[in-house]
Amino acid sequence: MKPRLYSKYLEEIRPALTEKRGYKNVHQVPVIEKIVINMGVSASLEKGALEDAVKELTQISGRKPVINISRKSIANFKLRKGQSIGCRVTLRREVMYEFFDRLVSAALPRIRDFRGVSPRQFDGRGTYSLGLPDQTIFPEIELDKIKRQQGMDITIVTSAPTNEEAYDLLKMMGMPFSK
Repeated sequence: MKPRLYSKYLEEIRPALTEKRGYKNVHQVPVIEKIVINMGVSASLEKGALEDAVKELTQISGRKPVINISRKSIANFKLRKGQSIGCRVTLRREVMYEFFDRLVSAALPRIRDFRGVSPRQFDGRGTYSLGLPDQTIFPEIELDKIKRQQGMDITIVTSAPTNEEAYDLLKMMGMPFSK
């Protein structure tokens, strides 16, 4: 069964973008390629911090994350080469659309005093990055079992060549941009 948001993309968003931008080929229409979720964990925290981050990211994404390891030592950050510094997971296809749907419809509205996400977080090539202050906005996380607040970065990679095209795609898919 196709995710709800993917069906909406095929039936409504892709024809609307084709008409608005005047694409000649269906392959020119931008599409979300992948979503990368990254949780950085400070190297100076206690030992269980990384395991908690992995467990919570697994609950949020539905996939087991990869643990990031430092490439070199940096004395100012008290970081050693080979030390675990966070975890990340890459979502594609159906899982990606399900996560994006949950992010837009359930998680982002739960942020206190939420007025929309900034439309200025594009990188110039159609990739949008979003930083979330803590993981408790996701309904999958049980608040009683949280030991520490953990922020995360969400990067949405689109096939759009420009920021304006990626903005139109994400706006039509339901991303709540601020004015």
